[in-house]
Amino acid sequence: MHPWLHFKTITRHKLLVMHYCFQAGLYKQGLLHDLSKYEPVEFLVGCKYYQGDRSPNNAEREDKGYSAAWLHHKGRNKHHFEYWIDYQIDDKDHAMGGMRMPKKYVAEMLVDRIAASKVYNKEKYTQHDPLIYFLKGKSHYLMHPETMKEIEHLLRILDEKGEDACFWYTRNVY
Repeated sequence: MHPWLHFKTITRHKLLVMHYCFQAGLYKQGLLHDLSKYEPVEFLVGCKYYQGDRSPNNAEREDKGYSAAWLHHKGRNKHHFEYWIDYQIDDKDHAMGGMRMPKKYVAEMLVDRIAASKVYNKEKYTQHDPLIYFLKGKSHYLMHPETMKEIEHLLRILDEKGEDACFWYTRNVY
């Protein structure tokens, strides 16, 4: 059990997201981001499976075959595209699908990915990491096509032009 290390990790992540949300003009989301990580169902799993360089939810999933902490988390935090999976009424070939996310949650998803990459990669972090991580999983994401385009576009701005350009775009254009 690593309660102090886990607490420091999730708090560092939360503070980074808050900082970036404020840069993007998302003040309320910055303050409320990931509060569920401090609830026992998520926090205790994080303490038990803490490794420091990746999500403890992945370790719980490897151990149990599922992650109760992740199921709790994604069901309460609208910046995760998994929150937006629902039955599709107009696509008979695919019963479940990604619903289009409101732009403010796509923007929060962007800053969440940047902060997570910084927390887990530490001093090895580069502005390319969030896009690389996204592209590795993109083929199996159950995400609305427009949401997919939007987050990839924002991550490419970050990758090519850096954080200042990315947050300027998010605040003024997006």
